[in-house]
Amino acid sequence: MASSLITFLRWFLTVPALLVLVVQPYPAYASSRGALTQVLPHGSAPTEGLCKTSVHRHGYKCQEFKVRTSDRYILGMQRIQAPNTKFKCNGTRIPVILQHGVLMDGQGWFVNTPSQSLPLVLADNGFDVWIANSRGTRYSSQHDIFNPTDPEFWDWSWDELASEDLPAFVNFVSTQTKQKPHYIGHSQGTIMALAAFSEGKVYDKLRSAVLLSPVAYLHHITTVFGQVLAKSFLADIGSLIGLAEFDLQGFQLKQYFQTICSNNHFNCYDAVTLVTGNNCCLNSTTMPEWLNNQPAPSSMKNMVHLSQTVRGGVFAKYDYGSPNANKAKYGQEIAPCYNLANITKSFPLFISHGALDALSDPVDVDLLMDQLKSHDGDKLTFQFVKNYAHLDFILGMTANEVVWKPVMAFLKRY
Repeated sequence: MASSLITFLRWFLTVPALLVLVVQPYPAYASSRGALTQVLPHGSAPTEGLCKTSVHRHGYKCQEFKVRTSDRYILGMQRIQAPNTKFKCNGTRIPVILQHGVLMDGQGWFVNTPSQSLPLVLADNGFDVWIANSRGTRYSSQHDIFNPTDPEFWDWSWDELASEDLPAFVNFVSTQTKQKPHYIGHSQGTIMALAAFSEGKVYDKLRSAVLLSPVAYLHHITTVFGQVLAKSFLADIGSLIGLAEFDLQGFQLKQYFQTICSNNHFNCYDAVTLVTGNNCCLNSTTMPEWLNNQPAPSSMKNMVHLSQTVRGGVFAKYDYGSPNANKAKYGQEIAPCYNLANITKSFPLFISHGALDALSDPVDVDLLMDQLKSHDGDKLTFQFVKNYAHLDFILGMTANEVVWKPVMAFLKRY
């Protein structure tokens, strides 16, 4: 009976993603390039690093590193510099850390051509670029004690991404380069930063932070996937019956994506639109490629935490579901909120979001900005892009001019 229930829940949790793929038929688009990355079966570790699969082919310098967290996760990190440069421990190139969003990993930055891939654009502009991969993703699937097949491996949410992973990445880059890095986060990468900053972590070791599609508040999301997952308590049910890992590709969606995206009556661009909002500027020919390697795994606990953020309308720590459990963890019966007013007012911030973003909704971003209203005016840069949705900020063909050029100017000021 238990086995049948788990099988049913695995199928049921997949429904929101499948719904994304069965509406609004359009002609398919074929990719003009070969796949840039290694496509992995469920549960396998990469036999080749991100450098080899996505960076070296373009002629850029790239190194692979392993970073240990204080709770003993082993995280993959890559260092990228422009062609014809040399890696130095104490060079003149300023380091920049790029942190991906939820259900993504570091490979998600490299779908487009070099001129449309933020890490390579940063490298071309003289920065020392570091790609972070959060725990549980393909390049960060190791632990000193646990394996990904162990439920304990997945006992974390974005609380731990903020308190453990982010400090580990920042400390590692600072040690390697002997400099303070900049930070650029997208989506979940922004909630990690804001949570850490509000508790006095890492911002003193950074030059600045760029937050693309910020998601501290999620109460007004309009994405079909997010609403079904959060408001129907699907993630909570999955956690309750012992599903520790949240892996859509493990539900054999990869094969489904590949089949339906090659169908003459469907465009994968539309599948992405229903999850992220109406992205204006994605290259539709790269969407099948992107879906070959995304979505990346996360923990069920992380999805529950995000669901709590959607339902509760507050920026708070993980709620363990009962006053006693919360008191045992936090010393109080209600999960404590992160206090954004604690962020140092002189710390340079660049915040950019789009009017069409179904995940980082403008109403929620306005609430975030209201929490930051006492920030020093000359240290807070805000950008609003009328025709952008969630993925345009990292995959948009116009992002180089619309977003990244202002970001570059901001970084060079600090």
